[in-house]
Amino acid sequence: MGQPKATIILSPSLCRAARGLLDWTQTDLAERSGVSRSTIRDYEGSRHEAHRATEAQLRLAFEQGGIAFIQVSDETIGICAGTAER
Repeated sequence: MGQPKATIILSPSLCRAARGLLDWTQTDLAERSGVSRSTIRDYEGSRHEAHRATEAQLRLAFEQGGIAFIQVSDETIGICAGTAER
């Protein structure tokens, strides 16, 4: 039985792309999200997956910076930039 697989919204590549749209370094994201830079580095480098709470912190920082996460298809998530607070 088990639980249904959780939908992953933030992938390592989307994390890098969102930082690029906002012109943020990993350090910038760490400061805005409260997630350590080494965790961000390892996540973006696909060295490990992010815990749900970590993903939520990163997403919130991006959303507060002006990034919108959009569902492009059933399994594809994209991003777009609105009015970002850089």
